[in-house]
Amino acid sequence: MVHLLTVSSGFQARVLAARLGSEGIVTQLRGAVGGPYPVGDVLVYVDEDDVDLARQLLLADEVESVFELPEAAPLAEVAGVRPTLQLWLAAGAVVLVALASTVSRLF
Repeated sequence: MVHLLTVSSGFQARVLAARLGSEGIVTQLRGAVGGPYPVGDVLVYVDEDDVDLARQLLLADEVESVFELPEAAPLAEVAGVRPTLQLWLAAGAVVLVALASTVSRLF
């Protein structure tokens, strides 16, 4: 087995192993993968015959990710208004309507 790359978490390593495994590349994960406190880097190894193919797949995935559209931001963020500000404005409007209705009943 040959060291392919090092990732910062067990989750990333498992996702990477699944991606390579879907193409028939056998991986081996070493480092902080299991145990009660899996904290730290994880080393990803592949067979020597599969190193070039694995690097090509990872490069292709990285290039494709550049062309993916970003997730749409919520409308409030696009408008530049924070959700908490919206809640305060709505509460203020409710108070003003209640106050106006009370004042109109008095006169």
